[in-house]
Amino acid sequence: MIDTPDKADRLMAEIEASLPLETRLSPNVRKTLARQSPETTLSDRCMVTTIFYMGDEGGIVCSLDIGGPDTQTPFIVSITHLIFDRRCPVFRQIETYQRHRVKKLRQQTGRGY
Repeated sequence: MIDTPDKADRLMAEIEASLPLETRLSPNVRKTLARQSPETTLSDRCMVTTIFYMGDEGGIVCSLDIGGPDTQTPFIVSITHLIFDRRCPVFRQIETYQRHRVKKLRQQTGRGY
């Protein structure tokens, strides 16, 4: 098991109470989104507008408002690939979840994540 269900539920409730949250895309996600949607202008910052739990296998994922009038495609990204500002009200909880999840995924796959 990767996630502890109770902890994931509590974190989701805390995040939902703080929405929308400003975030930045990791460089790898930014490149991937740019390849998948070349018509979309990606800004440095975007907003998490909704979160979902995709089960133990998928973890917490975020629906992002990338911004701009040309954004028709919904962008769904794992919370582990987002960078939050330290001043974010739930930064510590998100960072703890990210570290724990990446560590567990590395253990399961036996390789870097």
